Amino acid sequence: MTPTLVRRHFSHAGETPPVDRCARARDWSEIQERMLVPLYEAVYERLEVGAGTRLLGLGCGSGLALLMAASRGAAVTGIDHSCPERLALARERLLPDTWRTRARAGARLVDGSPEDIGSASGAETPAFTLVTAFEPIGCLAGDSEGLGGLLQAATPLAERGAPVVLAGWGPPERCTTSSVLRVATRLADPLRSAGSWRPALRDDLEEVAQRAGLKPDGSGRVACPFGYADVESAVRGLLSTGVFDAAVSATDPAQVDKELTEALHPYLRPDGTVWMPNVFRYLIARVP
Repeated sequence: MTPTLVRRHFSHAGETPPVDRCARARDWSEIQERMLVPLYEAVYERLEVGAGTRLLGLGCGSGLALLMAASRGAAVTGIDHSCPERLALARERLLPDTWRTRARAGARLVDGSPEDIGSASGAETPAFTLVTAFEPIGCLAGDSEGLGGLLQAATPLAERGAPVVLAGWGPPERCTTSSVLRVATRLADPLRSAGSWRPALRDDLEEVAQRAGLKPDGSGRVACPFGYADVESAVRGLLSTGVFDAAVSATDPAQVDKELTEALHPYLRPDGTVWMPNVFRYLIARVP
């Protein structure tokens, strides 16, 4: 799964000061995560997520997709091991000791893998009726690595025939943000093997599903425009995705900020907002 980008500030002595990972996670939850709301809504509507749904969210991050499912009456469980700072924000949103939690009282969050769900709850877990992996693949080379294994570990926890939803970037010609993401590849040289942009391929999601032993059973496309109040918000939001990690390591944060700002200029509107239309794709597969 795509890691959270950490902004590094280098001192004159060449040392790396402590990183504010919490600020980066907050940028994700407050700016960038909401860009995928149309995707979550389309999937939940199509699968009729509601009071009878027991949902397992893989790579749940800061929990917005889980929150939306819980508001429909679903019992939600989220797991994530890549960013404890994002998971801490999910706990603020979902767990019973926070405010306005009536619709989220059954939520569970696990810092780990699917195998850890039983031990975290301390009780037998009913089989899940829906599994989601909403973090889109198809914009970083190798960003689907590990997802197949995660799905293989999760599907034994789901009912036979339960839907498993995967998400990915749409065709580059329908994703305006693709041109901005290419900045990451150019700045990352010679660290391209650490994760560089690549165009989404037509069968990315099907290949992951098949490797995990799942049976594809339908798909859809959803418009998810990336809209920001200003250029500064756009830079912060895009950096929080993790796509620019290698670029930051290869150059420095100031250089990445500068070139990212320049790449956003064509999408700057007269009122100062930034608008980038995108299309995302989702695949529904079934547990055999």
